[in-house]
Amino acid sequence: MEKIITIGLDLAKSVFQVHGITEDGCVLVRRALRRSQVLDFFHSIEPCLVGLEACGTAHHWANAIGEFGHTVRMMPPVYVKAYLKRNKTDAADAEAICEAVTRPTMRFVPIKTAEEQAAGMVLKTRELFVRQRTQMSNAMRAHMAELGIIAATGMTSITKLIAILRNDDDGLLPFAARAALLEMAEQIEGLTARIEDLDVKIVAAVKADETARRLTSIPGVGPIIAATIRATITDPAAFRTGRDLAAWIGDHVPGDGV
Repeated sequence: MEKIITIGLDLAKSVFQVHGITEDGCVLVRRALRRSQVLDFFHSIEPCLVGLEACGTAHHWANAIGEFGHTVRMMPPVYVKAYLKRNKTDAADAEAICEAVTRPTMRFVPIKTAEEQAAGMVLKTRELFVRQRTQMSNAMRAHMAELGIIAATGMTSITKLIAILRNDDDGLLPFAARAALLEMAEQIEGLTARIEDLDVKIVAAVKADETARRLTSIPGVGPIIAATIRATITDPAAFRTGRDLAAWIGDHVPGDGV
């Protein structure tokens, strides 16, 4: 009986497409699977090479399928596109993935564990809170400027503006404006508290990780940057030079905006 040696799996929300070939390239499996059928399918076949595109949920499926003994490799979608032979469909995508994963010059995306994904989620949550706080702070500063109260950039100035808002005796603001801006102030303070809580957790995680601790010894690298590098770069060897790594980091390290 012929054996499947390579499978291209096109991931989706509900219906997944499988394209499996034998050693001589004959198509042995070309079918759609519902989400509930995916793991049962891979559990039922002998270990083989499985190709996936790096996308949402890809790390989860790579880890789950790998538990059955399969060799799972993820590829950037842009590299798979070159192997698409016809109009883009789920079946055509799965076939392209199946072919691309066997190419000797293909570059693969390291598969992250659940713990590595969790570390990244903490950083992304912090980044989201910082961005929301920046938006809220800019809105408050702009609204108060319309009423003649000017403040410089930075959280220190925002703190001064909040103090003005809470001083009911100064008469600088109409009642309706003060009420609306105080709502913003509470949101800003709440976000600041959440950011500080996450900072404590990130610093503790960095101290507990030897690699992250060594990164903080680099001048200019603090716990946030060290944690980000640790969570996002699982294989430093993927970068040819330090310059390549520096260019990549410039687009991925979260900012510490107001």
